[in-house]
Amino acid sequence: MNFVGQNIRKIRIQKGFSQEYMAETLGITQPTYARLEKDDHRISIVRLLQIAQQLETNVSELIGQKAKELNLKNDNTLQAKSNPYLDNKEYITTLKGEVAFLRELLQKFRG
Repeated sequence: MNFVGQNIRKIRIQKGFSQEYMAETLGITQPTYARLEKDDHRISIVRLLQIAQQLETNVSELIGQKAKELNLKNDNTLQAKSNPYLDNKEYITTLKGEVAFLRELLQKFRG
């Protein structure tokens, strides 16, 4: 099993989802889904986004990069504070790219 697949599996189990449930929501078979957890080379960015949505997380979490800000409290201890923009930056960038691509397609069809 690989790092991304391990993270997907760990989060899926924490959420109480079965492989069958995930496969059904993604529109694939359970054996195909199981292979995605075992071999992350098979996961496209689109599929990774779909998995993140089903697991109610973001791609950064799946690939193991948590975007956090560390704040120094008054008592000199560190507190992790989540930054929603940074947590979803990759997803936002992907969506912007998809919008640009769809606009180009639309212009090709129009003229």
